[in-house]
Amino acid sequence: MNLTNGSDCHLTYCTNIHPGENWSEVRANLNHYLPAVKNRVSPEASLGVGLRLSAIASAELREKEALDEFRAFLDTNDLYVFTINGFPYGEFHGVPVKQHVYRPDWRTEERLAYTNQLADLLVELLASTPLACGSISTVPGGFRPDINTSTDIERMTQMLICHVAHLVQLERQTGVHISLALEPEPYCFIETVDEALAFFETHLFSKAACDQLANLAGFGYKEAERALRHHLGLCLDLCHAAVEYEDPLACVDRISQAGIMISKMQISAGLRIPVVTQKTGDMLLPFDDPIYLHQVVERSQGGLRRFLDLPDALKTLNTKDEHREWRVHFHVPIFLDDLGEFSTTQSFVRDVLSRHRKQPVSTHLEVETYTWDVLPDSYRTSDVVTAITRELQWAKAQLV
Repeated sequence: MNLTNGSDCHLTYCTNIHPGENWSEVRANLNHYLPAVKNRVSPEASLGVGLRLSAIASAELREKEALDEFRAFLDTNDLYVFTINGFPYGEFHGVPVKQHVYRPDWRTEERLAYTNQLADLLVELLASTPLACGSISTVPGGFRPDINTSTDIERMTQMLICHVAHLVQLERQTGVHISLALEPEPYCFIETVDEALAFFETHLFSKAACDQLANLAGFGYKEAERALRHHLGLCLDLCHAAVEYEDPLACVDRISQAGIMISKMQISAGLRIPVVTQKTGDMLLPFDDPIYLHQVVERSQGGLRRFLDLPDALKTLNTKDEHREWRVHFHVPIFLDDLGEFSTTQSFVRDVLSRHRKQPVSTHLEVETYTWDVLPDSYRTSDVVTAITRELQWAKAQLV
């Protein structure tokens, strides 16, 4: 929905909360959930859609009959797609995803072809709307343990520049601007704001990158430099940033000062355990599921310590150590805060949204709580439409 507060910001939720890998499954879920959510949160105005498509679903949607039918569905229900989650390439629900969610990464032709395909689709979907801008969020390079050499980094950079060349060509042909938003995440190649700024400055905005794009797009150097900043940005996921103990206001300002777009902001919250004890550790056991990685970042007097997954952190409960705080990458509904012995990172979300009210952080805002199916039953006390509605209403109240 357009928040109509003078900032032309669009708020939605990400449909990766709904299981579905092929287009038939995705389409059935959209038909079931989107009209119901719209009727509750935006009955009188158009509702934006944060679409998640796997590689299989995006290929199937490119078929003219499927695309025409979907556009008719959007028109009939007063819906519009303005952003796509292009992070998970393959299966995302019901099977162990873990570190496979980052693969294929940006070293591969598969990731490039998939993301180009998403951009083509988004241009088609935006064509029937008054909007001329869209965004696609993507994996932040790849899974950190997979990126081992300078050759890996150079390859990722080259593939990303090839995608920018594709976006440049789309804008020339259609007038629609698409930006790619790399999404920093714990245990990824780009994990923190510091790492994001360094990668953009050293690689994506480098002279070599400008030369490559100038060659691919037929640009002069200065035009290529502008195009890179025009089409490449970040997806600031608030759960990820909070888990990394970023400063909620400073991180936004530092990204802006570096001349990097926040093409998309995902409004999400994780778990916060202010004091780690055996009791709080036992209470975290229901959050240990076999589907997703739940990275943990620990803060103590010794600094930050990172664990790939929740079980790795839980093994250290008997460690005799000073006061420890944990933050866990487990997306919980943003309207939750006090969970008894521990809490969520909702305060981080509130701080950033308060900053957004004064000066917009991004024009594309997306609530993302994809872990609904694995959330412990005690926190999943309503149906999914009610939960999505509560999240959107909570976010809107913070924003306007």
